[in-house]
Amino acid sequence: MKNALITGASRGLGLALARRLAEQGWGLIVDARGKKAIEQVREELSQKTTVIAIPGDVTAESHRKKLFKAAQELGGLDLVVNNASFLGPSPQPTLLEYPLDVLEDVYRANVIAPLAILQTLFPALRLDACIINVTSDAGVEAYGGWGGYGSSKAALEHLSHIFAEENPSLRVYWVDPGDMRTQMQQEAFPDEDISDRPLPEESVPGLMALIEGSQPSGRYQAREVIEPTG
Repeated sequence: MKNALITGASRGLGLALARRLAEQGWGLIVDARGKKAIEQVREELSQKTTVIAIPGDVTAESHRKKLFKAAQELGGLDLVVNNASFLGPSPQPTLLEYPLDVLEDVYRANVIAPLAILQTLFPALRLDACIINVTSDAGVEAYGGWGGYGSSKAALEHLSHIFAEENPSLRVYWVDPGDMRTQMQQEAFPDEDISDRPLPEESVPGLMALIEGSQPSGRYQAREVIEPTG
């Protein structure tokens, strides 16, 4: 059995990907900060596969140690998806108005935690494991008002690139899923109707193409990657 860890799996893209992997029989470790929400995910997906749900915050070392223990229980990991992230204030402030203590929290969740998870989980990774760090177009485009979140994702992208260079035996992808109809997207645009955005499920085929394929490490846009057939 192949096994995966997906952070931030109680809703949005993380949940959509977890559902797809469960359908294909992957063993899953899923986490989220909401205990009730992640338990509901476990109850749903355990009808199809082995699921370990661990509520907690990826920025906490004690939580990351629990994830590592779960990975050992499953016998190792073939996939780690660093999906959990923190938007910051809503609506997004300009950099001159950005509260620095919150900016530290954004970087801690979006940059330091993904690396900390990889450091902690590395001994549990199987040969040719796949790493997906979920990023954003805000990490490469200078959108006014997105200085905190965008710069954190830019840092994650460069960190991912260097991690790939340092670990050539792994497939390391930093993936922009595109705009999605999610709670985070609504929080980013609190006064807008986001019903025209694609559902997170529309970004899953591209992620699966990377997970199941042999593409070289690099940056990808999920909805531009073609899922293999047959």
